Amino acid sequence: MQAARLLLTWVLLRPAGTQQCHPSSPGSILRFTDTHAEIRVPALHRVASSLDPLYSLVRHYLDLIQQNPLPTELLRAALNDPSSVRTSQVVQYELGYVICAAVALLFTVAVPVAGLCFCYCRSQQRCGGRLRAHRRSLGCRRRCLLICLSITSLIILTSAICALVTNQRVKEQMEPGLGAVPDTLRTLRQHIDNVPQGVQMVVDQFEVPRQRIISDLAGVSRSVGLSIHAQLKAMTYTALADLQDRAGDLQTSLHHLQILDKTVRVLTAARAELEPVLQERRQRVVALLDDPRCTSCASILGRAQSLELGADYSKVPSVEKVLKTLAGLPQSDFAEMIRQGNGTFNSIPELAVERMAQVIQELQEEMTQVSEKVQSIADGFPLPDYTWHVSEALLKAENRTQPFLREVERFERYRWITGMALCSIILLITACNVVGMALGAYGLSKREDPSDYECRGEAGAKFLMVGVGLGFLFSWLLILLVFATFLVGGNIQTLVCRNWVNQEIYKFIDTPGNLPPSMNLTRQLNLRRDSNLSTTYRECKSGAGLWEVLQLEKSYDLDEHLKTPKYTANFQKRLGDFTTHLGDVRLLRSEGRQDLETFAHSGVDEVDYGRFQEEMKIPVVQTSLPGLARSLEGLQKMQRNGTVAGRLATEAQALWQIQNSTVQTQEALVVKLGESIRFLSQLAPHLQERVKTTLATTASMEAQLPLQAQQILRQEIGCFTRKELRYFAQYLHWVGHTLREDVASCQPLATALDNGRVILCDRIADPWNAFWFSLGCCTFFLIPNIIFAIRLTKHFRPIRNRLISTGSEETCPFHIPRVTALKL
Repeated sequence: MQAARLLLTWVLLRPAGTQQCHPSSPGSILRFTDTHAEIRVPALHRVASSLDPLYSLVRHYLDLIQQNPLPTELLRAALNDPSSVRTSQVVQYELGYVICAAVALLFTVAVPVAGLCFCYCRSQQRCGGRLRAHRRSLGCRRRCLLICLSITSLIILTSAICALVTNQRVKEQMEPGLGAVPDTLRTLRQHIDNVPQGVQMVVDQFEVPRQRIISDLAGVSRSVGLSIHAQLKAMTYTALADLQDRAGDLQTSLHHLQILDKTVRVLTAARAELEPVLQERRQRVVALLDDPRCTSCASILGRAQSLELGADYSKVPSVEKVLKTLAGLPQSDFAEMIRQGNGTFNSIPELAVERMAQVIQELQEEMTQVSEKVQSIADGFPLPDYTWHVSEALLKAENRTQPFLREVERFERYRWITGMALCSIILLITACNVVGMALGAYGLSKREDPSDYECRGEAGAKFLMVGVGLGFLFSWLLILLVFATFLVGGNIQTLVCRNWVNQEIYKFIDTPGNLPPSMNLTRQLNLRRDSNLSTTYRECKSGAGLWEVLQLEKSYDLDEHLKTPKYTANFQKRLGDFTTHLGDVRLLRSEGRQDLETFAHSGVDEVDYGRFQEEMKIPVVQTSLPGLARSLEGLQKMQRNGTVAGRLATEAQALWQIQNSTVQTQEALVVKLGESIRFLSQLAPHLQERVKTTLATTASMEAQLPLQAQQILRQEIGCFTRKELRYFAQYLHWVGHTLREDVASCQPLATALDNGRVILCDRIADPWNAFWFSLGCCTFFLIPNIIFAIRLTKHFRPIRNRLISTGSEETCPFHIPRVTALKL
């Protein structure tokens, strides 16, 4: 009981506001529909390839060829006044390409001329025929030529395979790359044109938090009531239990006091009746035992003489005054009072629903007004009036690029066919070399005499000569294709891609005066006057909105439109201003309080219950009647005198009758009296304190319960408000994120530029440049291939004069010339 009172005191004194809000559950996170995914510009990235080392080698080679930075002066003149461009300026900038052009021209002229000269010599049988004499060093020379031609053929074959692969890769990337240009422009235009619809769709998503908030409002009143009930039920039930205990103490004490008073009266009356009977019986027993005829009776004579009454309950304190004070109590029905208090407290959830119905309805109406405020985000969005410049520029660019892209696609088809044909010829030359070397080497192994004719060796020589002829015949076409693709791809890489990566192109465009007025992108795209393409690109890449980079007549601050208080001020104020009384529980009415106060001051605790207990320790009769009766019965058996024996039996029977009829009844009353005395003696020391504590606790409870309920109400409403505000904050944050990075973002513009660089430089220019680089390797290695093939051809044919070398140029003196009948 003491622990319960301490708990109740702590609960009453503890601030209710210390209760924390419930942690957010996963269900409190809102899920919004992606409304703009179908018109996004997907970002492209460079894809790692096994040809990356080749691409890197070609880029380093081009950096070596073109070491000049971006020619800003030359480009400015070419764009603004093309007639003022001097050839010397172009040559100075393109000096590396001019040197390469000179080498290509020299190759174009020299190799075919050399081929014509070789054909003339062959027709005159002056070169490319047979060896005239056999020397010991011919085997070593032949092996060297075979190794050199094999290495050259391997290099040409590897380069040809790379050229074929890169040629096919250019074709594979060119078609989707060219198609991506109008698609990207169209997607950008759709993105900008669909901004109003996208903004409206984003605004319509407010239905998600709105429905969630309305759902929460429908259950908040009962939730608040249940929370109040749950947090206050411990102290309320404890107070009701304490009050019930005091009411029980009152009724039980009154019952025991009544028993005590009645029992004392009965015991006092019974003692008065028993006293003469007991005196008479004592005189007769003493006289009998003192009779000389009574044998051995002196042994119990003393016990008989002490036969007298014991406890005298007329001496104990009277409780009549206490009973008079408690007469008529309890005047109130404590059971009904406790039942009503418990029922009132348990009805708090229903009462909360009733009291909060009005404010809930007002908040639901407020959500309709908030929806109208959110709609102002779409209504005030300024882009539709200012994006038509961008849409028009994108539409013009899309229309103008279509014919150009078709021409590029057509020329690319021709380039691919030409490249495949020339690569096939190079492979044919390589095949001739391989077959020629194989047949020639096999023929040499089968020929016993160097001057003998061997058809397989001769066939090998002819295959080599076919490869030489093809090399002379198509070398000029190869070098022309190499130089044409080199000139285009090299300038794209060094003039465009390299300066695109380091953003020199953006700096050139941003510099005033570099572009003619007709190409003023800032004006055509309606960008801010204090902005330029580089700044716009960086802002768009970092996720800026279109309204932040365009030139608007009036500024549009999205952050100002997305401030939570703008939409939640009234909602928050209505909840903050709401107040009601939910804890008005009456536990103890005035008549019940008066009953307890009367009980406490009735004097129950002033009665000397110790005196009752002392008297109860004294037996009803000082000498045990059963013991004395049994002793008399024992003496009866010892007597020789029948008269004395009969009198002893009579006296014993009389004592048993007194014991059974009177003394036992009084002893039972004493036992009953002891139960009441024990209860009252235990209650009396704590009666004043318990009643005082119960009255104080009940009064404090009735006073604090409304305050505690009000604090819990404020706390629960505060938690509910914060929860609902998080829904607003989630939605507004999502709106800002979606508008900036999706619906009205200018990031697609930056993504489109990056995609253009990836398509042009990484996916087209890299394999394009690798193609001409590989084909150029094939072309230039044709020169040593031709030389080695011509030199090796002589070793596969029979020797004209069989001369044996002795380490000097002297011939054998015994050599007899043979008549040669076969001429080649």
